[in-house]
Amino acid sequence: MIFTPDDIQTRLREQPFTPIRIVTTTGQVYDIYHPDLVLVARHFLIVGTPSPNRPTVADQVTRVALVHVTELRDLPPPPPSGSNGPVSG
Repeated sequence: MIFTPDDIQTRLREQPFTPIRIVTTTGQVYDIYHPDLVLVARHFLIVGTPSPNRPTVADQVTRVALVHVTELRDLPPPPPSGSNGPVSG
């Protein structure tokens, strides 16, 4: 499936917002827990990596070509503040 800018914006604007994982053709993933961390352009996305102290403000950004976006997966909500979250292993 090829995603359009409208597809991405529609998903980011859903209320209530459900966190998503953006998966690319190279297998790179971007977990988005706040819609303000993604800027949608005509041919690419600018995806922000959240700051540890302010999760709605980006520390750095990555540019991802829309042609490389292969999936938008729903993620569970983030763990409550103060929780260590799930353990991966």
